[in-house]
Amino acid sequence: MKAGIVGLPNVGKSTLFNCLSNVKAQSANFPFCTIEPNIGLVNIPDERLNKLVEIVSPDNVVPNSVEIVDIAGLVKGASKGEGLGNKFLSNIRETNAIIHVLRCYKDDNITHVEGSVDPLRDKEIIEFELKLKDIETITKRKEKIGRAAKTGDKKSINELQILELILEKLNNENHINAEDFKAEDFEFIKSMSLLSIKPVLFVCNVSEGDLTNQNDDLKLVFETLKKTGSNVISMAIKTEEEINDLDNYDDRKLFLDDLGIKEPGSNRLIRETHDLLSLSTFYTAGKKEVRAWTFKKESKAPSVAGVIHSDFEKGFIKAEVIKYDDYINFGSELKVREAGKLKTEGKDYVVKDGDIINFRFNT
Repeated sequence: MKAGIVGLPNVGKSTLFNCLSNVKAQSANFPFCTIEPNIGLVNIPDERLNKLVEIVSPDNVVPNSVEIVDIAGLVKGASKGEGLGNKFLSNIRETNAIIHVLRCYKDDNITHVEGSVDPLRDKEIIEFELKLKDIETITKRKEKIGRAAKTGDKKSINELQILELILEKLNNENHINAEDFKAEDFEFIKSMSLLSIKPVLFVCNVSEGDLTNQNDDLKLVFETLKKTGSNVISMAIKTEEEINDLDNYDDRKLFLDDLGIKEPGSNRLIRETHDLLSLSTFYTAGKKEVRAWTFKKESKAPSVAGVIHSDFEKGFIKAEVIKYDDYINFGSELKVREAGKLKTEGKDYVVKDGDIINFRFNT
């Protein structure tokens, strides 16, 4: 999974990236400080994994992870190449989800490319540029498919109709919802890697004081975003960087206690990004290794087995499943078995978030 951090210049994207990753991106008070995208692999905070490790004491631990990409700031006209826009937009195209940073604090020492702080205006600027690029992509695709459709090719005719529907939606809105299209048509839509259809998490970069007590302007931003069904969280990104720089756990906890929050906002952001793509987690737990794995929600056991190795899916026999709560309550796989809580499931079993699974398969 790859998520791209986007936004206007100087809204806190690179600082956020530094909070999330051990890779330290340059951060400065001028537009286009980031030119090439910085990439970091970030472990997903997982308290369930930690508890399994406490019980099993394995030789090795492997958490889930997400690839975070710090993409340079977009500006008006990016879809036409302004501010190296084409390059930046192509970087976004390669991601699965978008983390859209909105600057929601005022600071005269940090310039704003638009001259004033207005997060909802900034949101519209970015979405408009993504939309324009998609319209360009679809228009080119229409020209190509249109020629085949004129020959009576049924597949091309259907694809042309889908493109017309997408254009109609983009001309009225800035975002496309997957739910608006038939499931069988969606593979064609995904093949175009459209920017406007990627799931988005909005991150309101706020002042430290607004973390626990939102001002009226910030409340309006949240209300407006949530009315459109958007996913949104707030973070004091500069403060998060200061927390992240502390090496001692107790010092970090003391800092968080002073702020009145339970955990760093970066932890929540990573989990929200994971959920954004309808992903869930299952576990394998043994003395050699306890590991978290990512799978698509509502997936059946054979395809989930394929996450570990394609041979597991091809030769799938059964899945031995332990519910997470049962594992924690009984304290070991052996005691779960003795209590009759281990379930043997077949090919039609829909894997649940938190399942601990041992797959049986033919080689």
